[in-house]
Amino acid sequence: MEKLSRVNVIITCEHAGKEIPENYRALFAGFQDVVNSHRGWDPGTLELAKSISAKLDAPLFVYPYTRLLVEPNRSEGHPKLFSEFSKILPKKIKEDLLKEFYHPYRNKIITEISKLIKQKSPVLHLSIHSFTPIFDGKTRNIDIGILYDPGQKTEKFVAGILKKSLKRKSPGLKIRMNQPYKGKSDGFTTALRKRFDKKNYLGIEIEVNQKLLPDKTIELSGLLTASMSESMILITAN
Repeated sequence: MEKLSRVNVIITCEHAGKEIPENYRALFAGFQDVVNSHRGWDPGTLELAKSISAKLDAPLFVYPYTRLLVEPNRSEGHPKLFSEFSKILPKKIKEDLLKEFYHPYRNKIITEISKLIKQKSPVLHLSIHSFTPIFDGKTRNIDIGILYDPGQKTEKFVAGILKKSLKRKSPGLKIRMNQPYKGKSDGFTTALRKRFDKKNYLGIEIEVNQKLLPDKTIELSGLLTASMSESMILITAN
């Protein structure tokens, strides 16, 4: 594991909102219920991300538009980059969506990470998400998921420390590693791992059960912040 002398944290929230730009509202006419559902956004994540950002004094980057228009957490070429509502659009319009919404969001974060790395400061990226408690008729027996790349030793170490710290502070929480999704699956953190050297970039995705939000937002942000601070102390000391 690489020793990190100093770590800068950035917070992102790819599914923070469900806004629909005026020019594209006709696409979703009659389907507002889908936009309002977990398919359209990650309820509760904006407030959680804001709270963690404030407590860690870390920059926050937020994507406010529904992912049903264009999915900022998928790579170009991925079959779910566009939803059933937007994939029917002409190629030129899809290119406009990428140019107007997708690339500006991702490029802002890439620029910030690059700036910090140039200052000789490794970056710990926390991507905040939430998931529906019931999926395909099955209840998900998990409160918090910690997603990371098992092949990245430092990420694995950070994820392990984070889990231990959270369990120690709140033994009743059901915390799972790389659930309900795999940390190596296509996503923004996965793309950034390919772009930046593993010595300089660590990407951890936090998935929170929507049944806990918004009622436990303050409690969870405090737990996550304290545990992340503990993790950073340990990774800089070892």
